[in-house]
Amino acid sequence: MPDLSNQRRLAAALLKCGEGRVWLDPSRTEDLADAVTRQDVRAAIKARVIRALPVVGTSRVRARVHQAELDKGRHRGDGSRKGSPYARVPKKSRWMLRIRAQRELLAELRDTKKIPASEYRRFYRRAKGGMFRSRSHLMLNLKLAGAIKELPI
Repeated sequence: MPDLSNQRRLAAALLKCGEGRVWLDPSRTEDLADAVTRQDVRAAIKARVIRALPVVGTSRVRARVHQAELDKGRHRGDGSRKGSPYARVPKKSRWMLRIRAQRELLAELRDTKKIPASEYRRFYRRAKGGMFRSRSHLMLNLKLAGAIKELPI
């Protein structure tokens, strides 16, 4: 079989692609061996003896299927986790979840007249300062301060 590396190189330059994408017709190798000039290679391209193969990309099908499974909650077990629990949920998100729950609780207690507005304001400021870990910690502090008599159900 003749060496067609020169023809491949010329075809790559003419087709504006890499040498790996140049397809040479295996049944016409003898004719291609005679094509030594750019003009000869151009003629072979026109005759469809030399062609540029289509660009091959990485398929996203598997990635989309995997993402759909992640959206359903799959692949999220202990063995798939890299970061610590705190690294997986940003500090700000954790703060927002916590403070919103505490503020809702305080507002509910104030609206149902279980705590006076002055106590609401005092504990609201403390919650804003990050004094309480959770709703239950806030309730415990309300009870210890004597601000609330009975626990809401």
